[in-house]
Amino acid sequence: MYTHSNNFLGSAQKMENKKIVDSVCTYCGVGCDIAAEVDTQKNKVLKVFAHPDGVVSQGKLCVKGKYGFDFVQDPNRLQKPRIKKSFLEKNKHIYDAISSSLVELDETWCECDVEAATTAAALKIEQIQQEYGKKSIASIGGARTSCESAYLFQKFTRQTLGSPHVDNCARVCHSPSLSGMKATIGEGAATNPYNDIYNTEFMIVIGSNTTEAHPIIANRIIDVAREHDNLAVFDVREIGLHRFAKYKVIMPYEANLLILNMLAYVIIDEELYDESFLEDRTVGFDTFKEQILNDPYANPVFFKDLPGYEHLSKLIPKVAREYALKKSMIFWGLGITEHLDGSYAVMAITHLALMTGNIGKSGAGLMPLRGQNNVQGACDMGMLPYYDPDYQKPKEIGLMTPQIVDAIFDGKIKAILNMGEDITHIHPNINKINAAFEELEFLMVQELFMSDIAQKADIVFGVKSAYEKTGVYVNAMRRLHLSQPLIESDLPDDWEVLQLIAKKLGQDYEYKNSNDVWDEVREVAYRRFSGATYTRLQRHRKRGLQWPVHTEDTPILHQLDFRTEDEFGHFHYHQYKLRGMVQEILEENFSGYYLTTGRTLAHYNNASQTNKSPKLQKRYSEDILLVNEEDSQDFPTEFVTLQTQHGQTTPLRVKFTDKVQQKTLFTTFHHAKSNINALFGDERDEVILTAAFKSIKVEVVPFYE
Repeated sequence: MYTHSNNFLGSAQKMENKKIVDSVCTYCGVGCDIAAEVDTQKNKVLKVFAHPDGVVSQGKLCVKGKYGFDFVQDPNRLQKPRIKKSFLEKNKHIYDAISSSLVELDETWCECDVEAATTAAALKIEQIQQEYGKKSIASIGGARTSCESAYLFQKFTRQTLGSPHVDNCARVCHSPSLSGMKATIGEGAATNPYNDIYNTEFMIVIGSNTTEAHPIIANRIIDVAREHDNLAVFDVREIGLHRFAKYKVIMPYEANLLILNMLAYVIIDEELYDESFLEDRTVGFDTFKEQILNDPYANPVFFKDLPGYEHLSKLIPKVAREYALKKSMIFWGLGITEHLDGSYAVMAITHLALMTGNIGKSGAGLMPLRGQNNVQGACDMGMLPYYDPDYQKPKEIGLMTPQIVDAIFDGKIKAILNMGEDITHIHPNINKINAAFEELEFLMVQELFMSDIAQKADIVFGVKSAYEKTGVYVNAMRRLHLSQPLIESDLPDDWEVLQLIAKKLGQDYEYKNSNDVWDEVREVAYRRFSGATYTRLQRHRKRGLQWPVHTEDTPILHQLDFRTEDEFGHFHYHQYKLRGMVQEILEENFSGYYLTTGRTLAHYNNASQTNKSPKLQKRYSEDILLVNEEDSQDFPTEFVTLQTQHGQTTPLRVKFTDKVQQKTLFTTFHHAKSNINALFGDERDEVILTAAFKSIKVEVVPFYE
């Protein structure tokens, strides 16, 4: 920690009880550098801002980064572990072991110290293992915590508990990006740094409301689009980024793979592909070429027969030609991955890059826009059932989160350890999940607040937030940033809780600090992190280091070889399957309403942190339903509920707009009270089980107070 010069801070910050601390934003995957003005006497964050010369932030923060720090000192923060009274009544041996440390909190909970709570957790884990076996326990983690904690979470699960069942929140966001990119180019991460946007000649953004979800990346895209008029934006509704686009594409729901295959068709049919690149660096193109040219859904003329979307038959070839003939980048978000064919759509995106040689060089590449601040790092650490750290093959492949839920009903999973994952809010089919969690014999949660999942827990540990600890975070462009605490906290870090429980289960990790954990990561995951010492990360705090980091770091991937086993790029063609909205329009039986979901700028995910900031909560205090103005006759009341066979929402306020198409709806999912995810069932990506959040048919029910 250090104090910057007075020129940078201004005269008001010369007081001795104030200092400036550099760290990294705790919200989205952009990973902006931040600086916080801290009152050291009161141990309080006064304000957060970006460095004028910040490499990631470029001196700017979105409203979440700037104002979303109030959660750190919110009076409702969990300060002491809590144990449910009903749990103690059912487990007399645990009560007897820790009774002297228990203090009654209310009708439901007792509080105790960390020592007693970790003892209680260890005793219950041992009991469940003895009765049901080691694989009866599963771990589900979020990605708001550091790489050190993510690493220890999977190590604790696999080695200490002896269970292969560990997963993280990528299951409901970018797991299809990892799956699709690994299958084609061998690495499931962004290929280029953000600033390569300034070196590109053409950009495609598909399935990403970038100005709302990743605004600091959107700033770069907009800067370049304004100067060069070189942006194509694909979405099911009109979004802010369309204002700066040369090609404004409004597409039908569930048509991603359809359109991406069409782009490839045009490139092949008009022979716009890079023959030398294909010959030198790829395999399987000839078979792919034959498959796509014989696919009746791949030719853009298909849209001539789709009422309301006829213009796409001419617009798609224009986008394909510019992409193929220029140095180009593709950006995508959850509008691609949260579909039945999410993994296949990601493969289709990488096919475009492979065909045209738009990969492995400055200004040309692939950019999956990761959601959470450390979701890239959590996956890198092996917090997945099918990957060890460094994406190595584990001894045993475990269950993915939806399979874990099913295994609870089957009686095979009896306990869940949850580290900061709001599974009963942001996952699909929440009525089913809630019913499953009622069947558990033990639920342990590590959290900042008494969230919905924490309320269901038997034992809850309050832990440090990202702004109270030292740790490594990996952003969407593979950039490692060593954070440091903005303020001091007596709470344990996530990894410290796990280490205490492990010791009571007979395995002593002996980590003295997070640096010790990270040094082990550098040995275990040496292919990516061997050269990324704390010292080096401190030295390069402003710039960061992009993995793989050895002697040097690697801003651009795949310059010479792909990271597949044979070092070639691979083609894996998947045909679009006619369904949903497209099929209904084509067969002239389109009826009812289709809903899609997304984010707004003021909130992050389930708003567990942002709703603690009055400035952010005031901007967007409820989830709003956007409806086309022409559909007003079906919405006679100010509020409506949405229903499916899986569940229903609470009443949602209706807002009429021309930004969504007729018979389509949009809402956010930030506020748990809205119950949005009760609408979604088990429909999910065929490969990797990510929920199909971006398209569902709903019944609209007027709400009369």
